[in-house]
Order: sequence, then structure tokens, then C-alpha cells
Amino acid sequence: MINRRRLLATSGALLALAACRTKLDETQEMLARAKTLIARQPSFDLHAHPGRTFLRGAENLSLSLKTLSLGGANEEKAIADMQAGGMQCAVFSAVSDLQVLELGRGGLSASRNFKAGEAHASYRTQIDHLNKLFDAGLAQKINSPDDVDSISAKQSTKALLGVEGGDFLEGSILRVEEAYADGVRCITPVHYRHNEIGDTMTVEAVHKGLSQTGVSVIKAMNKAGIIIDIAHASEQTALGMLEASEAPVFCSHTHVRTETLDAPRFISRDLAKQIAQAGGVIGAWPAGIGISDLNGFIDRVFELIDIVGIDHVGLGTDMDANYKPVWDNYRQFPEVVAGMLSRGLSEVDAAKVIGGNGIRVFRAVAQF
Repeated sequence: MINRRRLLATSGALLALAACRTKLDETQEMLARAKTLIARQPSFDLHAHPGRTFLRGAENLSLSLKTLSLGGANEEKAIADMQAGGMQCAVFSAVSDLQVLELGRGGLSASRNFKAGEAHASYRTQIDHLNKLFDAGLAQKINSPDDVDSISAKQSTKALLGVEGGDFLEGSILRVEEAYADGVRCITPVHYRHNEIGDTMTVEAVHKGLSQTGVSVIKAMNKAGIIIDIAHASEQTALGMLEASEAPVFCSHTHVRTETLDAPRFISRDLAKQIAQAGGVIGAWPAGIGISDLNGFIDRVFELIDIVGIDHVGLGTDMDANYKPVWDNYRQFPEVVAGMLSRGLSEVDAAKVIGGNGIRVFRAVAQF
């Protein structure tokens, strides 16, 4: 006689196994869809530090940053990961206030003032090292929006040069022109230090908004065709940038504050809406603040879509310099896209998030 209890247990195990196989098949199918979409549509990471080029040849760093940077730079690995994951283009960012940053319990902050000429010298070192990536054939430089979504762009990794922090400008519009001539196409005017342009969001304000010098710099960036990235700026400074700019902006890596989660690097719902109303894009940021895995990051993407609309959300990974990242390798890119598709996002809308929206802003800025 067949043991009824054993039969039921066996039947349950078989059903569970079948369910697991179905789930696995669905996951593989979604990954295949994601990879097909990635191969077909241009992708654009709004903010990253692939391989941490900013550390190459860096001098006069604080002890905490020296300790943090013991691994050094490794651009070849980062670019290989981009190619393996299918991320076509990213903003490769220098860090303008690198020499004055200190890592403490509250995160990064400026611990001293720059010495005369120090900020500009650091900028020159970092930009020269970034440009050497192109000379070595590791990546292809993005100079215009057409370079992002051209056929040739899909054959090699593309890099749009950016600078996180406008400290090297020292308030000079001539430095804006110099940056453009160097190939820089995106500048975050304020990073972790109050500068001539305005206030950072993580320290008590000094300027109480965008300075008059800052207004001149923003208008010079418009004229040159450089994307303004308002990430890291205090709310008043960011609002001033929106008012001064005739072109849409990036807020490349952040999230929106909620009643249950208020982090210093998150922006208000009102600011998010004003960025969108001005035609800009907010980059979903996979920092481990209130989330612990990729599913949490996908939640963030959909939260941003709900707040500002599908046409104003992108990806800003902050790759290789992020805080407790839940997405820390470009090889995970297909998983991110599959996660969006599995939640019901259409391929048309997913294409906007992974690159289309950022390219639209880049194109609008380049037309000035």
C-alpha cells in the first residue's frame, strides 16, 4: 500500500520543483529580452567614475582618502565590464574637489581650502588621464549627441567627459570655455564643497542660493553646450540653476525624500517636479540608502517615474565611487533592465530610462 503521507509530500515537492523551473524559465526569458533591448537601444549612464581615473596620479590627498583609495585606478576592468553588460556610454567624471575632501562619520566633506592653483592643477591631471583612455583605444570620446546613438557607438565603449564639482573653474567663464575645448560636456557645479558658484546640499549653506558668479557660470555653460548637473547642490542653489539655465539639466544621481526616508543626498519632491517641468532628467541612484539589493533599486526607478513621469528618469550609477552600492558592476545591467521589464515597464519606456531621456537632454543642451 502506498503511504499517503509520503505521496502527498512527493507531490508537493514535485509541484515546488515545477514552480521553480517555471520561475527560472521566466527569469531567463526576461534576461534575454533585456539583452536584446540593450543591443538595440542606446544606453547612457548619467554619472559614473569607471575605473576611478580620478585617483591616477592624485597628490596631496587626505589620509582618509588615501586609505580609501588603496586599490588605485583600474579603467581596463571597468570598461571590460561595460562591454560585457552592454552599457554603451557613461559620463566619465573627474572629481574637482578631490584634494580637499575628508571622509568622516557623516560622509565626505571639505576639510580645508584649496591652495592657490591647486584645484585647476588637479583638474588638468585628471582630464589628461581621462583623455589618455582614448589615446590608448580603451574608449571613444563623446563630443556630440550624435556620437552616442550612432552605429559606430555600438562597436566600442563611449565616454562623455564630466567634472564633478566646479571648483576648478574658480568662478571664471574662461575656464568653462577651456573645459569645453578639453572635451568636457557635463559639469556638476557644486560637489561636497561650497565654492564660488553656490552651496553644497550636505553642509549648512553660506551663499543661500546661486551666487551672481554662479549665474554667469551657468549661462556660460549654456552658451558652450555643456550639460549642467545640479546633483549635490543645495535646494536653493539648484533652484537658482534651474532659473538661470535656458537648457534642461541633469540631476544625475539622487532620489526623492519621503516621509519615511530623509537622506542628505536626496532632493525634495518639489525640486524633482521643477527639474521635470524644465525638461530635465533625474538619474536613479543605486546607493545603499534604505535599500539593500537590486529589487530595491528597481523600486526607486518606479518611484521616480511615479513622481516626475517616464520622460524624466534615467540611470546615474555613480559606478566605482558610490556609497554602499546595490549595483556595483556594469555586468549587472541586463538584470536591471530585466527587473524593469518584469515589473511591467514597456520596452519603449525602458529605452527612455536606460538612455533615451539623457540623450534628449544632451541634444537640447548641444543646440545652444
